[in-house]
Amino acid sequence: MLKEKKSNSKKRGEVLQGLGFVTPTVLILGTFVLFSVIYSIFISFTKVNLLGDTSYKFVGLQNYINLFQDERIWIAFKNTFNYVIVVVPAQTFLALVLAYVLNQKLKAKNLIRTVLFLPTLTSSAVLTMIFMFLFSVNGPINQFLVSSGIMDQAINFTGDPKFALKVIMAMNIWSTVPFFMTIYLAGLQDIPETLYEAASIDGATSVQKFFKITVPNIAPITVFVVLQGLIGCFQIFDQAYIFSNGSGGPQNSTLTVALSMYQYAFKTSGTMGYAAAIAVVLAVVIFIVAIIAKKLQKEDI
Repeated sequence: MLKEKKSNSKKRGEVLQGLGFVTPTVLILGTFVLFSVIYSIFISFTKVNLLGDTSYKFVGLQNYINLFQDERIWIAFKNTFNYVIVVVPAQTFLALVLAYVLNQKLKAKNLIRTVLFLPTLTSSAVLTMIFMFLFSVNGPINQFLVSSGIMDQAINFTGDPKFALKVIMAMNIWSTVPFFMTIYLAGLQDIPETLYEAASIDGATSVQKFFKITVPNIAPITVFVVLQGLIGCFQIFDQAYIFSNGSGGPQNSTLTVALSMYQYAFKTSGTMGYAAAIAVVLAVVIFIVAIIAKKLQKEDI
């Protein structure tokens, strides 16, 4: 009986200890994540100006109706989808190829990995400014293209609607590939070397090893990389904001959903509820796209 009481007391102590460790995380997540989500959904059905008069006027589904009738929001979603369609596959493929190459027995591969990882350590604001300089009319890219005879005259990449978003795409691919490359490198360490040795004995080429051994064995990591890429690309804000000085220009070519949400929330009076509705719709879109991506990867949800 005494042993049983001691055992029960020990279990209660372990439970209390576990709750003590978990409570701070639960409080933080509950306050800054769960409450924020619920509050955003609530104000999406209202008309309110949180920066001034905080009185709530319930408008039902009017914000959502206005959203689907807003031409700028359609442009923002179009730009965002174009951005996602280009950046996610490109950064995933390049990260995998670089990881595969750097996983081979190369000289100074640790130094190469370090150098390639440097863009990830640089803030997106700094990278945006660098790329704006590189692709400016008098920047190095234009000077090289003109001096080499590829183009007759310089192109205003940052001010031309046909090229502005593409510059941001190039910057994002260049800055995110190293991070995902590192994740792939970690996954490649778990693939048994015996599989590659057996394939070599059977006469498999490097390309065949890559597609028949490497790609299937790191499929779960690819799912993670794709999902992270999708979420990050759908939420693109800072690069577009800095690039266009917050306007989404030129001619709305760099207007993204997150940027339009910011404009309605902080640049227009009384549209905080409308901005919240945009946020809710964006969250639903990301959720649906993520599910589709996992289904296509044949992973259990």
